[in-house]
Amino acid sequence: MFFKKPKVSKYTLEKNYLRLRRELFAASLLLVTVFLMGTLWFWLVEKWSLIDSAYMTMITLSSVGFGEINPLDDRSRLFTMVLIMMGLIAIGYLLNRITEAFLQGYFRESIRLRQKKNVIDKLSNHYILCGYGRTGNHVAREFAAEGIPFIILDLELDEIDKAQQEGYLVLQGDATLDEFLLLAKVDQAICIVAALSSDADNLYTVMSAKALNPNIRAIARASTEEAIKKLERAGADAVVSPYITGGKRLAAAALRPQVMDFVDGIFAGEEKAYYLEECLLSQENCPCIGKTLAQTQLRAKSGALVVAIRRRDGILIVGPTGDSILEVGDSLMCMGTSEQLRILNDILGPINN
Repeated sequence: MFFKKPKVSKYTLEKNYLRLRRELFAASLLLVTVFLMGTLWFWLVEKWSLIDSAYMTMITLSSVGFGEINPLDDRSRLFTMVLIMMGLIAIGYLLNRITEAFLQGYFRESIRLRQKKNVIDKLSNHYILCGYGRTGNHVAREFAAEGIPFIILDLELDEIDKAQQEGYLVLQGDATLDEFLLLAKVDQAICIVAALSSDADNLYTVMSAKALNPNIRAIARASTEEAIKKLERAGADAVVSPYITGGKRLAAAALRPQVMDFVDGIFAGEEKAYYLEECLLSQENCPCIGKTLAQTQLRAKSGALVVAIRRRDGILIVGPTGDSILEVGDSLMCMGTSEQLRILNDILGPINN
């Protein structure tokens, strides 16, 4: 049942807001229509002046108890009774919608949604995190610690509230649907992380994201080895299984505790002293292409250490020597402090991650 897509039956915050807005507009339009009907009747049928017709309609709908401006025949009295009933229904419906709008914070939500929309409209070269569960929570923390622009896309109200309390930019919606991915500006994003609890949902998310933006880097969470294979075939650039990775890390922590402490200090935590960064060498602006690693003197100039080189064809050179020649399309895996990596980026030129 891997491909079975669950149905979504609940309103999202945005859809509930739009529903209230439509109903408020409909209630207002109904009241205006009733007012125009009454005015036109007294004006065209009773031959009153337009002012008298509008005034008669107003006092009738408001039920203030004033008397008739001019005598009415039986036909007009029947119409007036119908007008009163229609007015009560229209006013009652409008008051009901206004009350619900106040109770649900419609007007506050309107301002918040406008502000959020303005922020989302300005997003570019950002990351999209789908799912703010146990896994997504830690991903968001790492993104925030790195200062990466990102938006969270989740359907559950509880998770949305938690993310908003942390001050993250959040969009409520189904990440497997194109409309919500487009709202998150997937066409201008550089990476999407599918961290939903369901392997099927992650599969749909990756497929949709790749269809909308073939150049986006897709990272997915998987629970089983079968799901890993399916996600890779669907176009995921990297697939991570918390269970498989967790098992390996548990074994490594038991066998090599000191090494794991060092690795954890690099990959996890919000107060890291050292970082790992991948730098892609571009032919247009990198002055180091064609030189050996020793000739570039990257270590001496920046203090950052080049721990590996990944060639354009995928070959990985771990612990490169000074004789290693840097080529177009190489990715340098570098380790250092934030300042050292900043200097390194300045040397290599503008970098595309």
